[in-house]
Amino acid sequence: MSSTLMIFFIITICLHLMAVLCMYEEHKKPTYIEGRVGGYVVFNCPLEFPQENYPIPYHLHWRKDNKLIFSWYGSDTQVAGQFSGRIHLVDNKIGIGKASINLTSVRDSDTGWYECKMSYPNRSPQTRNNGTWFHLSVDGGTLLKIPPVNQTVLEFESAYFHCSVKNTDTMFVTWFKDDELLSQFPDLSSRTVMGADGSLLITPTIMTDLGMFKCRVRNNVGEEEEASAFLNVQYKAKVIYSPKEVYFAFGQTAILDCHFRSNPPLTNLRWEKDGILFDPYNVRDVYYKRNGSLYFSEVDDLHSGKYTCTPFNELGTDGPSSIINVIVQHPPEFTLKPKSVYIQKLNDSLTMHCSAHDKHTDEDRSLIAWTRKDGLALPYGRHHVDGGNLTLENITAPDRGVYICSAINEAARIETEAELMIETFSPKAPSNLTANSTKDSVTIYWTQNYLRPDLKFTVWYRLSDGLEWRTRQLSSSKKYEATIDNLEPAREYEFMVLSQDRYNDGLFSKPYRYRTKAHDYEEPSELPKSTLQFSQIGPPRNVSVKLNEDGYFVSWDAPEFGQDQFGLYIIRWFLEPEHELCGSIETRNNSYTVPEDKLDDGVSYSFQVSSVSTYSYEAASDLYKIATPQYRIVQAITIGAVGLLILLALAGILFYMKRHLFTSNYSNDDKV
Repeated sequence: MSSTLMIFFIITICLHLMAVLCMYEEHKKPTYIEGRVGGYVVFNCPLEFPQENYPIPYHLHWRKDNKLIFSWYGSDTQVAGQFSGRIHLVDNKIGIGKASINLTSVRDSDTGWYECKMSYPNRSPQTRNNGTWFHLSVDGGTLLKIPPVNQTVLEFESAYFHCSVKNTDTMFVTWFKDDELLSQFPDLSSRTVMGADGSLLITPTIMTDLGMFKCRVRNNVGEEEEASAFLNVQYKAKVIYSPKEVYFAFGQTAILDCHFRSNPPLTNLRWEKDGILFDPYNVRDVYYKRNGSLYFSEVDDLHSGKYTCTPFNELGTDGPSSIINVIVQHPPEFTLKPKSVYIQKLNDSLTMHCSAHDKHTDEDRSLIAWTRKDGLALPYGRHHVDGGNLTLENITAPDRGVYICSAINEAARIETEAELMIETFSPKAPSNLTANSTKDSVTIYWTQNYLRPDLKFTVWYRLSDGLEWRTRQLSSSKKYEATIDNLEPAREYEFMVLSQDRYNDGLFSKPYRYRTKAHDYEEPSELPKSTLQFSQIGPPRNVSVKLNEDGYFVSWDAPEFGQDQFGLYIIRWFLEPEHELCGSIETRNNSYTVPEDKLDDGVSYSFQVSSVSTYSYEAASDLYKIATPQYRIVQAITIGAVGLLILLALAGILFYMKRHLFTSNYSNDDKV
């Protein structure tokens, strides 16, 4: 019995050892990888050590055909000559080992065996059986032998891109920069030389050469191959433009910009005023903006002077800007303004008075500029300006609109508006406003006493103790109600409804106040702030999308910073999960209604709102995802089900009638 147990025990151990050996052999099997000339391949090499909780120093070695091509230990990296600039450690990515490398600009000669191996200098033994083998097969190199490699050079150094072909007699090379023929850049072309094998030499390089270079190889029978590489030209931070004089308006806000370019990115920006270091932290009403500009919250005469700016990056600086002479001037002041509203009859004449005084020159400005707010020209042959006064003769219906009187000096431009309305043409104001509310919305109702075609309504609303008005334009003129969402609980809001015709003429209703219902309100957690050092404007906050009778109502809060440079908002919506852009719209309001027919039923969408500064800087919010209702699908199913029931009912009736008719006829025949 004991001998039987012993034999069983020995057999079990042998089977276990065979399983371990099989697993070990399976682990040692090489990985076969295919690449193409000019492309890239990733060699995925996981680490046995260090463990996540106990990091252990290790030395990484990569060999090709038993020759060392790449080694890494801490901050020390060594790359073999032909692989220089083409091998990089892969950043921590899900599913990719920490010892993985990315080989770019693949060549024919890269075909072969690669081994990844680690050693651990602070543990014993220093090496283990941890080698990982790969075999790379390069395909597609019928024309191109050596593709170009990404280059990083300093300005005024030379840059060299390989593009070696296999047969220079039957193959031709064409070079592109940013997908444009190199010949389209005359200055760059004058500094380039193409070798006999198709390679490109740029000498010297300048900062505008930065971009993507592509070589395209073509043979006599029309076959083509191409490969690309990026040229990164680095240079000291430099000022590219500085105005000689800048005029600031007294008592107003102002920005003094430093127009610079920098690669690597800017690390510091220093200002001087009258030859002395100018530190905004020690000067009242002056602040640094995130892009390094100086922001003056309230200009006074002490801010005039001669300024210079000096940008810095990791490479240093190219020097200060030329002197910028800041001159503080007082803006003009209106001594006579036109009325806010003029109501005239057709064929009447009208004079709108406007004059201004310039404190800086102590002179009255006789030249006043008049324009229309909608950008249309003043009526030809029926207007004239005399001493700043605008006269319109023989008024017609198209003359209605808002007119702007402007007074300008070197410091500022001031404006005042006057609206011309024509009797019997403007729609009457909405009346009899009523409302009901929830904790975060108010529904407004009104009546329109005088109807005309193409009326449109806009609801203006704000907190009763607030200053900023917001608007909500209705897509339908047949409904005299609107729901305003995204309001604060237990707060009183003021509402006005504006009705306008096709010429945008209209009147406001009387102000109406209503309070939202209260509930236990929890302050939302603070959103993380942007850490970008030189951002110009923040992204919109608290984006939400709700479905109402007019469509999908998108609302958001203003950016946390950069509102002084606000230009507009861009709303974009994408079809998910493909993330395909379906539409976009621009607005200056904090809400917009996307018509329901713009989105398909029963699919997922994501909305994103971006704030754009006056300098075209764009900051995007997080994506807000929704699933649209399946109205059309449910409707189709319902119609189909009803149709099927009707068919079944008709079939039953026919069957019943046929059966009874045949039975009746058969009975009559029997009687006969």
